[in-house]
Amino acid sequence: MISSLRGDVIDKGLDYVVIECAGVGYRCLATGDTLATLHRGEQAFVLTSLVVRDDAHTLYAFSTPEQRETFGILQKVSGVGARLAMGVMSVLQPAGIARAVEEGDIKTLQQAPGVGKRLAERMAVDLKGKFPAPEATSDQATIGDIAANDTDTALQSQVVEALVGLGFTESKAATAVKKILEEQNGTADPSAVLREALQRLSGHKR
Repeated sequence: MISSLRGDVIDKGLDYVVIECAGVGYRCLATGDTLATLHRGEQAFVLTSLVVRDDAHTLYAFSTPEQRETFGILQKVSGVGARLAMGVMSVLQPAGIARAVEEGDIKTLQQAPGVGKRLAERMAVDLKGKFPAPEATSDQATIGDIAANDTDTALQSQVVEALVGLGFTESKAATAVKKILEEQNGTADPSAVLREALQRLSGHKR
């Protein structure tokens, strides 16, 4: 089992990274938080989880042990596979997921793409007590607010990098993406933000 990778980042997209180790490129799916810490041409170290299916062997990359542990815990729920678990983690931090489960906060869990009310209720029941006790926060922000702020930062970073790779200047790309995220109130996904940014920046390259 491949549990970690250390090597050079040779490619990166909106939901994946390719890390070359000893001449072999490993393609890993990852959330925006993890991708925001990885940069083309730089050496990286990631923790990984290999998910084996009949039709594919897929590597998932994580920047912290908590992320990888949460990924595994989420899949203990019937109906939650690797892809859906990553979808949940693209919206909520591990601590936010744990709090939502322990507090039965169905609405927060429903923020994740593909998680409806019934599945969110099942997650709250089946996973209760499975996570380490979350640490209390000193501020009064809601779980959703904290998750949205963290996710926006990671999402903005990866979309701006994608736009720069397409030939737009970093300043124009950052300005456009920031405005879109403000308008979307943190509910947009990377692909949607990238498409909208491309439309707005069309004709304004360099």
